[in-house]
Amino acid sequence: MSSQWRAQFDAEVTFANGGGLRTDGFRLDIPGREIGDDELAALFVRHLGLLMAAEVRISGKTIIEEPHKGGRGVVGEASGGGRRLVELSHVITDRMVTLPGWPAPRISEWLTREASRANYAPGTEFQVGRIDLIANTGTYLDTPAHRYAEGADLAGTPLDRLADLPGIVVRVPAGIRAIDRLMLAPYDVAGRAVLLHTGWDAHFGTDRYSAPEAPHLTGDGARALVEAGAALVGIDSINIDDMSPAAAGERPAHSTLLAAGVPIVEHLTGLDALPPEGFRFTAAPPMVAGMGTFPVRAFAVVPA
Repeated sequence: MSSQWRAQFDAEVTFANGGGLRTDGFRLDIPGREIGDDELAALFVRHLGLLMAAEVRISGKTIIEEPHKGGRGVVGEASGGGRRLVELSHVITDRMVTLPGWPAPRISEWLTREASRANYAPGTEFQVGRIDLIANTGTYLDTPAHRYAEGADLAGTPLDRLADLPGIVVRVPAGIRAIDRLMLAPYDVAGRAVLLHTGWDAHFGTDRYSAPEAPHLTGDGARALVEAGAALVGIDSINIDDMSPAAAGERPAHSTLLAAGVPIVEHLTGLDALPPEGFRFTAAPPMVAGMGTFPVRAFAVVPA
């Protein structure tokens, strides 16, 4: 039998919503003989399910060769016969603004009902609409081709990355801009659609929506989600990356997630109507070859 290791340490936790926690001589299973303080802090937060942990200070760390005791189990998905559907997309309307300065959609008619009557039997008429829009309109999906020339496009991204995914919601406290590895540590994201609920969707369609303080996922947070096996990541903010001048145009969250084949859904809304977990998430676009981004009708199926 191979060796198993545990860390013994003291920890001081500060929470984003106030208050703190201190433990002395805590023992925790670790994957190997060595572990850094940051990795140990994330493992500690995950093990105890500490939501909204802002900082963990580790001290007095020692490594002990000792059999693993097992971690706390994860609550499974709810079951039952009934269900409800929750809309998670913004409505696309004529000349709406998604990204300030980017072209707005134009919705019109290619064939009116009146004009169609000449083509059909009396009493029969049809309307054929027309919409001219850029791909980044409303609530939309980013595939690897959005960031990388050789990445999978809309037609090449498999449905099992877009539809009927088990979902989990990460509630981000008001006033928190950067969603980092530590904030994500309590969540079991493997194989799931991870939806970052910031509440920023309340500003959609206003100048405030594109403000520099809009919440975002950090590059390290994106790496944590990839390492943990997230299937898809969504956010109800203007961008999953930091768009402030301080970011200098870098897009580490996009780069990391899309390089790993993890689709991104931006401009979600209505995440407050979802339970923390136990729902299924879908955000599937048309199968358009040669495009990396397109609007979706995102929704969740929640057991009643």
